[in-house]
Amino acid sequence: MAKAIGDLLPSEELIYFGDTAHMPYGEKSPHAIKSYSERIAQFLIEQPCKLIVIACNSASVTAFKQVQESLPDKNFVINVIDPVVQYLVEENSYKKIGLIGTKRTVSSAVYKKKFEKAAPEITLKSLATPLLAPMVEEGFFNNNISKTVVHSYLSNPHLANIEAIILACTHYPLIMKEISSFYGGKVRIVNSAEIVSKAVGSFLENRNLLNKKKKAPKHQFYVSDFTESFEETAKIFFGGKVRLKEKNLWE
Repeated sequence: MAKAIGDLLPSEELIYFGDTAHMPYGEKSPHAIKSYSERIAQFLIEQPCKLIVIACNSASVTAFKQVQESLPDKNFVINVIDPVVQYLVEENSYKKIGLIGTKRTVSSAVYKKKFEKAAPEITLKSLATPLLAPMVEEGFFNNNISKTVVHSYLSNPHLANIEAIILACTHYPLIMKEISSFYGGKVRIVNSAEIVSKAVGSFLENRNLLNKKKKAPKHQFYVSDFTESFEETAKIFFGGKVRLKEKNLWE
């Protein structure tokens, strides 16, 4: 998500916080996710940030409203769910849509409820894929192991005959190659990172908050628990331009 926003808005300074001490959120209780998310939002506001993107589907599902209410201006936070639903409803090209995500995202049925309200003609078929996020975090992607796991999930009969599939986890773009290989161009792959980054751009532009300066921004990357494997994964994703700083907000 951070890379997609940075690519689209190259003048904006990014302050990234990855809660590596508690991930994946998809396996955590709602109380824990709300507590972690609210503390991270407070940290980001202190930096200060002009907009917060909750770049996690599980946190967006569970803690979005609480984070909103905790901020000085509750409008200055975006989740990763609403832009995707709005995009697909407005595009109006697909009636049978699949979704893969964490157990928390799928069990919440939040996407299903939003589609039923905005476009009841759309059928959503959701499948929990709990192995994918930790697999990516441990650096297993673009290899035979990741291909086998991805193909095993996508072969599930529940996802049969879909026209598009939502990647409802911000880890999944790293396994886009395997997902694309499975579908062979026959299913539209909806990358939420691209859609949300455009929503961020529109948000800033509409509020006259876009950075007009042309000099290269200085991004900051924080994690709650430093691990070499996560840093290596981050370097691959960002092209080797990442230096992680450990910041335990719960000490």
